[in-house]
Amino acid sequence: MSIAHLFLWATAAIWGFAFVAQSVGMESLGPHSFNAVRFLLATLSLLPLLFIFKPRLSQNNRTLWLGGLTAGGCLFLGFTCQQIGLQYTTAGNAGFITSMYIVFVPIFGLMLGHKTEKHTWIGVGLALIGLYSLTVGPNFSVNKGDAIELLGTLFWTGHVLIIGYLSRYVSALPLSIVQFSVATILASVTAFTLEAPTMDGIKMAWWPLVYAGVASSGIAFTLQTLGQKNVSPSISALILSSEAVFAVLGGWLFMEEILSTRALIGCGFIMTGMIISQWPRQTKTSIKLVQHP
Repeated sequence: MSIAHLFLWATAAIWGFAFVAQSVGMESLGPHSFNAVRFLLATLSLLPLLFIFKPRLSQNNRTLWLGGLTAGGCLFLGFTCQQIGLQYTTAGNAGFITSMYIVFVPIFGLMLGHKTEKHTWIGVGLALIGLYSLTVGPNFSVNKGDAIELLGTLFWTGHVLIIGYLSRYVSALPLSIVQFSVATILASVTAFTLEAPTMDGIKMAWWPLVYAGVASSGIAFTLQTLGQKNVSPSISALILSSEAVFAVLGGWLFMEEILSTRALIGCGFIMTGMIISQWPRQTKTSIKLVQHP
């Protein structure tokens, strides 16, 4: 295993354990307040990277700002659903349901005229079976948190498709900074409208905020960029999809979360479906799928 592979595994682990940080952070902050601060920290952590990773594409400012506004809106809505959902479900469930965007993308991509390979549909089918096993209980009841996480997955799917389109015209780093800035503004307005954030609450949630804002954005973005330079897109997507497994592991290690046998079977189906649908994939599609914040 090369150092590039290790970078990608580290990225997946950081993203997965971020679900734990998000859950712990809400012990002293509301979901919107938590997101507002984590988006701000993410924006600030990405700015220095502009001096390390010079944009390769000449930037069209109109495309950058309009695209960043659209992507930032999806980012805000996706994280809002994710954060609210974590109040009612486990970090493990949230991680696997969020990762379903990987198999939802080809479904929505059909509407945009994207081609989808046959094996991808097999993966989608297995993942949907897993999603049913993971989230649907007796009498076809669905946990409130799981339902909110699933709604968020639709915004993550839209975000991936938007980023995939914009990546042909603007560089990833400037786009990330713009979209996180937009998300910061939206989350801040929502937080001050619906919640009453305090400095004491922010101080109490400082480490989860730093982890979610800096580690899973600035640090993970750097490791992902370095790793993908020397690893094929298909393998990169496979490694990064293990984020869901690390979410379950983090919930078990740090929050004493235990999944039922039915839930574990569901996670297994989802993971198998993700692997089948991702390997191998066309280069452009794979690059789109791994650009997850």
